[in-house]
Amino acid sequence: MWPLSREQYPKQLLALAGEDTLLQATARRVDGSLATTSRDVLAPIVVSNEAYRFRAEQIRQVGIAPAAIAVNPGAALSLQMHYHRAEHWVVVRGMARVTRGEETFLLSENESTFIPIGTRRHRLEKPRMVVLEMIEVQSGAYLGEDDTVRFEDTYGRS
Repeated sequence: MWPLSREQYPKQLLALAGEDTLLQATARRVDGSLATTSRDVLAPIVVSNEAYRFRAEQIRQVGIAPAAIAVNPGAALSLQMHYHRAEHWVVVRGMARVTRGEETFLLSENESTFIPIGTRRHRLEKPRMVVLEMIEVQSGAYLGEDDTVRFEDTYGRS
């Protein structure tokens, strides 16, 4: 798939045939087949490292909302802020270390926190050896990834 497919842009997240990425095309196929069956199927859970977390949300762009985001043990999302969106994080399974502004605290299962628009710095980390499963709800006038300002990023993004 070279020169398009690279470490930061794997083929699953590229539009190689048509307008949809391979991930979006798969999500549409699965969603279409579910509509023709009588089975109850839960919404997908996106499991990703930080480098691909927002790219994996491409399935939202085709109208399919993931139920949760899983963060692998020892991983940390970038220390960041947003000018136009707020976030609400709910821990479904595991424990999270949250940095919100100048405070750092732990969240356990069934606990949540709100990150208001313009919060100077925020980050979610997975300190324990169990996968963290969380739900992130974004709200605001603009939800594009280019609204993210990163202060620290393990993956070299700006």
